[in-house]
Amino acid sequence: MKSKSICIGIQTGVTLIELVITIVVISIALVAMVGAFSGSMSRSADPMWRNKTIKLAQLYLDEIHSKRYDENTPIGGVPAAAVPTSCSSLGPEAGETRATFDDVDDYDGLSGSPPTGVNGALHSSYDNYVVTITVSCDGTAASVNGNQHAKKIKVSITPPAEGTMDFFVYKGNY
Repeated sequence: MKSKSICIGIQTGVTLIELVITIVVISIALVAMVGAFSGSMSRSADPMWRNKTIKLAQLYLDEIHSKRYDENTPIGGVPAAAVPTSCSSLGPEAGETRATFDDVDDYDGLSGSPPTGVNGALHSSYDNYVVTITVSCDGTAASVNGNQHAKKIKVSITPPAEGTMDFFVYKGNY
């Protein structure tokens, strides 16, 4: 007895409806992935400008904090000024420029764009930053006996197209 093999043909392929559904599903997935990538790309510069802002603030705060407490404080700060300058007369003395600032309160009201160092211009990548400095007597908040015995130094920096970041430090008369 001879056996006959019967070959049944199976059609393979996809229908038009299956193809359209596949394209729609892949499109939705692709849109979601592109949206996720674009969101992360738009925030990729955040650490960079924050780091630059912190470095700029540190530059100014180090410069200011290295100065005397006020006009009556001897160089080195010891002994503390027995009678500190009045808190109503903060700001640079007549004729003083940033290069000749010798005490903390001389920086009150200093503002600039682009920011500069004591010795001149900073790197051009800081050209669109804005720096504003405010000095105020704040001994009460610093728990010092007498409001005039501590000064609060506030450095506000506004990076390009970002919000202002504030940095604070106290300088005491002691």
